[in-house]
Amino acid sequence: MARYTGSKCKFCRREGKKLFLKGDRCFTDRCGYERRPYPPGVHGQGRVKFTEYGIQLREKQKVKRMYGLDENQFRLFFARASRLKGISGENLLSLLERRIDNVVYRLGFVNSRQQARQAVKHAHFLLNGKKVSIPSALVKKGDEITIKEKSRTIPSFVESIQAIGRKEIPRWLNVDPTTFKGVVTDLPVRSDITADVEERLIVELYSK
Repeated sequence: MARYTGSKCKFCRREGKKLFLKGDRCFTDRCGYERRPYPPGVHGQGRVKFTEYGIQLREKQKVKRMYGLDENQFRLFFARASRLKGISGENLLSLLERRIDNVVYRLGFVNSRQQARQAVKHAHFLLNGKKVSIPSALVKKGDEITIKEKSRTIPSFVESIQAIGRKEIPRWLNVDPTTFKGVVTDLPVRSDITADVEERLIVELYSK
C-alpha cells in the first residue's frame, strides 16, 4: 500500500491548524505551521472561499490525516461506525481513538501517531500478553498494552517513558511507566476527544 513520505507540516498548513503529526517538534519554534501558517503552494497566501462541499471535505481530510489513514481505511471505519447504535460521527471518533497505534500514542509510549504506527508494525508491543503488529487493531475495555521487554531499552521508548509525567493521559486510559504497561479502563466517548473536530460535517459529506 502506498504511503505518503513527504512533509507532514504541509498537512497542517493545508488544513489551517496544527494536527500534531511530528510529536514534540510541533511544540517548538521549528514547527512548520508556526513559521508559515498558510496553505502550501504558490497561491497559498491568496484568499480562498470554500463551498459547503469544500468545508465538509476539509474536515474529513483533517481527521483522516490526524489519524494517519488513507481514503479506503477511513471509509471502512466510517461504514463500521454507521452500523453501530448511536451517533455515527461520535462512533467514528471513538473507533479511531481505539486503534492500537493511537492508544500507544495516547499512553505516551511514543511521540507521534506515525511513530506509534511504525512501532506497532515492528511488533514492539504486546496486547494482553500477545504480540500485535496490526496498527488498526481495536482495543476494548480491560485490554493491557505492554512494551516488549527486549524493546524497553530502545532510546526513543526510554525518552518517551521518562516524559510521561509531563503528558496528559486521557481519562479512559491508565499507564504505569515503571512496568511499561497501559490499561484501557473504559471506552472513549465524545467528551474525551479534545481535538477541534466537527464530525457532523464528515457525516454530511458521506451522506450525499
